[in-house]
Order: sequence, then C-alpha cells, then structure tokens
Amino acid sequence: MAKRKVLEVALLGSMGLGACSGPGAPAVSAETSALTAAAPTAASEGRTDTPIKHVVVIVGENRTFDHVYATYKPKHGQFVDNLLSKGIIKEDGTPGPHFDLAVQKKAIDKAPRPYELSPGSKSPYKVLPPALAGGPKVPFVSTVAEAMAIETGLPDDEYVLATTGGTGLDSGVIDTRLPNATTLPPGPFQLTPHIAYDAYTASPVHRFYQMWQQLDCSPSHVTFANPSGCRSDLFPWVEVTFGAGSNGQPPPADLNDLTTGEGSAAMGFYNVAQGDAPYMKLLADSYAMSDNFHQSIQGGTGANHVALGTGDAIWFSDGAGHAIVPPTLNTEDPNPLPGTNNWYTQDGYSGGTYTDCADESQPGVGAVTGYLHDMRVKPNCDKGHSYLLNNYAPGYFGDGTVNDGQFTIPPSSVRNIGDALLEHDISWRYYGDQWNVYLKDPDFLNPADDYCDICNPFQYSTSIMANAAVRTQHIKDTTDLYTDIANGYLPAVSIVKPSGLVDGHPASSKLDLFEGFTKKIVELIRSQPGLWKDTAIIVTFDEGGGYYDSGYIQPIDFFGDGTRIPMIVVSPYTQAGHVSHEYGDHVSVLKFIERNWGLRPLTGRSRDNLPNPVTLPGNVYAPVNGPALGDLYDLFDFGHGGH
Repeated sequence: MAKRKVLEVALLGSMGLGACSGPGAPAVSAETSALTAAAPTAASEGRTDTPIKHVVVIVGENRTFDHVYATYKPKHGQFVDNLLSKGIIKEDGTPGPHFDLAVQKKAIDKAPRPYELSPGSKSPYKVLPPALAGGPKVPFVSTVAEAMAIETGLPDDEYVLATTGGTGLDSGVIDTRLPNATTLPPGPFQLTPHIAYDAYTASPVHRFYQMWQQLDCSPSHVTFANPSGCRSDLFPWVEVTFGAGSNGQPPPADLNDLTTGEGSAAMGFYNVAQGDAPYMKLLADSYAMSDNFHQSIQGGTGANHVALGTGDAIWFSDGAGHAIVPPTLNTEDPNPLPGTNNWYTQDGYSGGTYTDCADESQPGVGAVTGYLHDMRVKPNCDKGHSYLLNNYAPGYFGDGTVNDGQFTIPPSSVRNIGDALLEHDISWRYYGDQWNVYLKDPDFLNPADDYCDICNPFQYSTSIMANAAVRTQHIKDTTDLYTDIANGYLPAVSIVKPSGLVDGHPASSKLDLFEGFTKKIVELIRSQPGLWKDTAIIVTFDEGGGYYDSGYIQPIDFFGDGTRIPMIVVSPYTQAGHVSHEYGDHVSVLKFIERNWGLRPLTGRSRDNLPNPVTLPGNVYAPVNGPALGDLYDLFDFGHGGH
C-alpha cells in the first residue's frame, strides 16, 4: 500500500513538522511526569466549567469548508456562508449569478522582482488550467481482508471502500473523467458525478508561501465585508507556476499549465445537496458546526498539528532549547528564479522549510510582514529564531530515541497542552492510528505502516518523549482507544489521528474513508451512555490542503491564519443544525480546554492568549478586536443537553 509520505514527500520518505515553544515556559520534570502518568483509572477528569468531562478531537486531512460544504443548506433560522449562499454556484453545482466573486486570475511575479504576496499585474482566466488526475490508478488495497489486516479504524461494512476508487489514469495527466477538463469555467467546479465521490482525486499544493500567495492579500483590497483584503483569487496560478520539489532547479524550457502536475485541482468541490459527503452532512444536520473555523498555519500537515498542541510555531534549535541558525539547505526561498514567472528558488516541498521571520531581509519575509504591518498585526517572530513552516520529521522516534536526520526538527523544549494537563493531574492521551506498527518500524520500511509521525504534536517534545513513563502512558494506538471506550473509559482530553489510509487526504486517501473512521468512533462513544452524556467530539481537519475557499481569513501573525476548514462538535450539549459564525482556528480547541478546566495559556506568546472575538452586526465573521480567536463555547447549548 502506498503511503501519503510517499506521495507527498517522495524525495524524503518520512518527513514531519515541528512543534513550537514559548520563551521561559516551564518544562515538566521527569519526576513530576512520572508521578502523573498513573493508570487511567487514577487519572483525574478535573473540575470543569461546563458539563463536558471528555473532549475527543478527531483530525482528518486536507479539505476546506467550501470543498466539502459548498452546497450545504442549514435548517430554518440558521445561515451558512458558502459558495451556494453567496450565489457563486447554484444548487446543482453550476456557476451562479455571482460566479465572478470567485473568478481566478493569473499574474506576473517575474524575476528579478522578489516574491510578491499580491502581484500587481493580474488578469482573469477565461478558462481554468486543465484539471489533472491524481491518486492511484488502482486502489492501494485490493481486498477487504487485506484492508482489515492493516487498518482497524472502519466499521465492518465499510472496509470495502478501501478497495475502490482507482482513477485508471496516471497522476499529472489531464483528468479525462471530467468531460470539460480543459474548458472549465474560471472558478470553482463540481467534481461529481463525473469523478465519483468514492474516487481518488488530485492533491493541490499546500505549502506556506504558496498558500499566502494564493490568498492575494493586500491593504488595497480592504472593504468592510472583507477587512483583511484577501481575495483568494490566485489558487490555480500558483499551482501551475511555483515548481513543487524543484529545490533550486530551473523549470523546463517548455513550461506550461501541465508541467507542475497541479493544474486546477484547487478549485474542485463536492455537492452535499446531491448526496456527496453524506456522513459529514448528517453530523452538521444533527449537531453543531462552524462556518468560520480555520487552519492555524499557512502550509501543511505538520505545522498545523503542532499548532493544535502548542498554540504556536516551532523553531530550529540545538536540541537543548537554544535557537540556532539552520543549514542553508534547510531555508525556504520563494523568490522566483531568474527569468521565470514565480518559479520558486526553494519551494518548501522537500528541502528547505525554515524562515527567520524577524529578519525582513530574508526571502519572502518582507512580503508577508509588510502586509501585516499595514494591517497593524504583529508578526510574532522572535529575533534569531528560524521557524519551521511546513513538514519535517519530529525530533524523536516512538521509543524516545532522538531522530537526527537531515530533514528533522531537533528535539523541542516547547510547552504543549500535554504539559499543562500533566501539571494539573488531568488525564489525556494522543491516539495515533498504527502507532504500535510504527514503534516496530520507525523508518517506514513496512508498506503497511501508515502512521503519521508529523501529525503527533507531542512527538517533537522532550518533556513528553524523553520520559518513558509519560510517553508510554499518554501516546497510544487507536486500538487502545476502541478498548478504552468499550471499557467505559475516556481521558479528559483525547486527540485522535487516523492513518494515511483513512485520514481523507486527497490522492492518498478519500473523504468517505475519513467519514467511516469518524463514524466508528462516534458510534462507539454513543453506545456508552456513561461516556456520551458528558463528551464533546470535535471533528475537524489539519488544513485545507490547498483547496479553494471563499470564506473570510483573519491575519493573526506571520504564520496565518489560513483557509476555513470543516469543524463539527458532536455532543448531547449541541442544538441540531446550529451554525456558529464565531472566528476560530485550531488554537480555539486549546482555548476551550483551558477555559473548561481552568488552565492558563501555555506561554506568553502562544495564540491562546488572544481575546474572544467581538464583531459588528453587519459582519459577524470578522472580529473588530483582532487578532482574536473564539473558544468554541458558541457551538454548545449547555442549558439544553442530553439529546
């Protein structure tokens, strides 16, 4: 079975991304950690501010809000901000009366000019660059028995989904499943029914500087309705110009819209009104969802999982908590190569991916910080710190030994939510699908090993990984989660990560497989009344995966925010069909945990210090006191629980 790591970072094999620390944050001592790593029955649920005693966070991969919920229609009395409500598309997925709001543009960012956040020379596409195929010709798994042998995270009747959906096409060729693949209108287009909902699809680019550039943010674009000035109109242009994995190599002489293998993958969406994503729709109808929840960091998987655990971005160190300068090879450089239009020098895909963002002379930095300064937003970059922007392997293997590979973030002194919970004797676990397989196969030599090392925010951390008692008690396989639930036990806080087979990542997984993974956990918990009565299951994604989204994006600091992603709260303390518009991102999950259990923000610089949003009646999506992040309380109705 091919793995996401093979598809996404083929040059490096297993890569990851790091966690981030705040200055002066206290580390958890080995003695304290050992004492608090007691058996589950002895661990405390702690006093809570709400009836919620258990938070379970399930994190899928690489889907934006509009990509999934483009045509979602909420119940009477609720409103949702999506492609349909804006009139960008009709309910049947065809262009709507306001399609022009999402029309994409091509631009000129030609060397010797440096990287530009909002290139000045832009013109609308008449048709999109061709849609290209991605994912396996034939499914990664051939039989149900094989799927059940390597994956435990699906309901029994849904393992067949792992054996279906092959494209029949080579990756990077024109996707002939779409009859109009070369004549697509210059905006969002529906994938189904020509590309079946159960089929694999291409994965758009989703790296730090590419994502910033796709958003086309500028103070000159600011309006009351869009106070950040981000137009989100350069998605395909970036895809067909930047050069994924080129690592300083020049583009071919015959560069065209097919060269990068990206095409217009970013603009595809599903149609829940026509039956796509049925379980995601059921959860939205039955519980509560946000239409203003975002990825925390521009860029990929690792950085956003780190933000979920730390509320921050991690930096290169000597492994003992001191910031040092990374090797030149590891530094990201989005400036276009001489003679090219936006062909990045070092694109952050499989080579350099650090940036000293306090130094505005560094490649790419001035473009982002200049915009932030104009928006009166602090970059929050500490002097002399080179921050990891995308994916490098964590500093520890699963057994606590140090991983000192070239494309690895050194062991981190970052303070994380696990540290805070340990200090207050509040139980927690990270459940990583296929963790037990990975422990025996840290180099991913076993083709059935699809554990996501870059997704575990605690695997970067010395305070967790270097302490055997803490590590073995608090990092578990999802098989342990299923056993725990069956035994009527859940920690106060759980983070659950599916394997690469079922995480929903485009090209290497499918959204219906993530739906099945989520359904199994939700139904297991609902089958235990003693757990269900005081549990909140948060279903979200790590980032948008480079897919287009039409929602508002708030500039918070140098690192983001990024596009909207789906976020649903499944709990007896939600009102069915409620849609929250309060602005949030991954760090909002930390804010909920901290408020519910009476914890302080993790560090002096982490985003959980930001205030809750205040908005005006005319625009409930954009905080007027920004940067600001909600704490998810708006998704609950604690006065009417128990359904």
